[in-house]
Amino acid sequence: MSDRRALRVLARLGFTAGLLAAALPALAAKAAKPVFGPNVLIFDPSMPSQAIQKQIDAVYAIQQHNEFGPQRNALLFLPGSYSVDVPVGFYTEVMGLGASPDATRIAGNMHADANHEHNNATTTFWRAAEGLSVAPSGGTMQWAVSQAISLRRMHVRGDLVLHQNHGWASGGWMSDSLVDGNVDSGSQQQWISRNCDWKSWTGANWNMVFVGVVHPPDGAWPSPPYTKVAQTPVVREKPFLQVNAAGEFSVRVSELYRDRVGITWRGGETAGETIPIERFYIARPDVDTADTINAQLALGKNLILTPGIYELTAPIRVTQPHTVVLGLGFATLRPVKGTAAITTADADGIEIAGVLFDAGPSESPVLLEVGPDGSHARHAKDPITLHDVFFRVGGVGVGRAKVNLRINSNDTIVDHTWIWRADHGDGVGWELNTSENGLVVNGNNVTIYGLFVEHHQQFQVLWNGNGGRTYFYQSEIPYDPPNQASYTSAPGVNGWASYKLADGVTSHEAWGLGVYSVFIYPDVVLTRAIETPDLSNKNRGIRFHDMITVALGNHGGISHVIDDTGEATAMHPRVTPKVTNFP
Repeated sequence: MSDRRALRVLARLGFTAGLLAAALPALAAKAAKPVFGPNVLIFDPSMPSQAIQKQIDAVYAIQQHNEFGPQRNALLFLPGSYSVDVPVGFYTEVMGLGASPDATRIAGNMHADANHEHNNATTTFWRAAEGLSVAPSGGTMQWAVSQAISLRRMHVRGDLVLHQNHGWASGGWMSDSLVDGNVDSGSQQQWISRNCDWKSWTGANWNMVFVGVVHPPDGAWPSPPYTKVAQTPVVREKPFLQVNAAGEFSVRVSELYRDRVGITWRGGETAGETIPIERFYIARPDVDTADTINAQLALGKNLILTPGIYELTAPIRVTQPHTVVLGLGFATLRPVKGTAAITTADADGIEIAGVLFDAGPSESPVLLEVGPDGSHARHAKDPITLHDVFFRVGGVGVGRAKVNLRINSNDTIVDHTWIWRADHGDGVGWELNTSENGLVVNGNNVTIYGLFVEHHQQFQVLWNGNGGRTYFYQSEIPYDPPNQASYTSAPGVNGWASYKLADGVTSHEAWGLGVYSVFIYPDVVLTRAIETPDLSNKNRGIRFHDMITVALGNHGGISHVIDDTGEATAMHPRVTPKVTNFP
């Protein structure tokens, strides 16, 4: 039964508007729930707060400092009101199941806390919250985070701080969210906000990017370091689970928005298509293999990956147009036989969301490949979209991949990614966790929001296609080249540029780029952070806006920001070169 039909039935039975609102959680609680397995907890407002809190605390006790552990969790809240405190640890996704964030209300708190002492949040990774209204008891919600962090479709009924007592923090993502008060970025080094609304924003450090934001802060690059793009040119919001008035689960798939400003749910819900849960195959890591999953995809099913680690002996193959692959609780795909983890057809409307790709010990040529090599179809009216897709090489143990994400299909949209060759953890070393490139783009007219790529051994990003656009880029080049000979891309060129446009590229534009060095061995430097083709002739369609380089630590540095433009970094005293427009 649809939401509207259920409401009409209740209305005929004499329910007032207030009683209808009160009845929705009870209806949802009584309906049969999909079997998501033991790592998904579903709460309803009829449960005692103490019982809910006990389960939340049990998850956090494991995940608080579980940076490289195997546990994965999703905490799902049915529509209604809750009085709980929700700390969000590693590999934990907290989600409201209403069509609007205001359908699921938490009075108490939800927060991400710094993972290290001295309020240091620079490894507060891999956690997410979406679809919730939070009224923090102290008036302020703390979200002290760094990479692979996602706030989506949130309503913060108060203030939001993106740090913990001004301790170090290194970047994050917020989209389709409303904050009633002030957002304080404080000590955050960089941040991207896409299609958000708030009363005010305070704070700036190295690189703050605002795309399609209703009330961006005053000021502009380079002081303060704000990059503001008035409208989001083209985007879909991430697919999300929801429950209707009859308690029926489904997945909402956003329509394609163009030239958008602000949130999608101002009128109550995000426009788009509702796909019944029955059209999804719900996979579990303790049951499923690549073969069982591929058999369901071949039958036309969509896919939900429940939380856990999937050891794959073959790629998951997404072959049908409009297939939705939705991971819950940082579902992790680990290829163990040197294959890709996921490959897709060159087909319209495929969406992959909420998945962590973790390289195995046998080198994979690629972890996620969008479209086969040589893809040529146009998808401008119905693009392939990736949301919150994260990549890791090493850290848990030895991992190897030549390329992490390769995009061959034209018009693909990437809506937040962190592509990380681990700089700490197990299996970490120049000859151990090997990875040439984080991202290779071969397709034309690819658009990326929130591109975080770090520590790979050659170009972090190699762009071969034309018409590309990037809104926000954060990159640390590798810490660990043992010497300059190991880190030289061409005669007379030290290192590999972080962001590289290949010689055949004639059109490209990027906004808000930060590239940082932390060399741990002496006498290693990088000639240029960003490298473009020769602009003297036909390559006039290339534009870069608002770039910064920073050297951290006590060794090496970056000689130029982009090509031969921009001075060298320095550490004593600190010099952080900035370039506003190039050329």
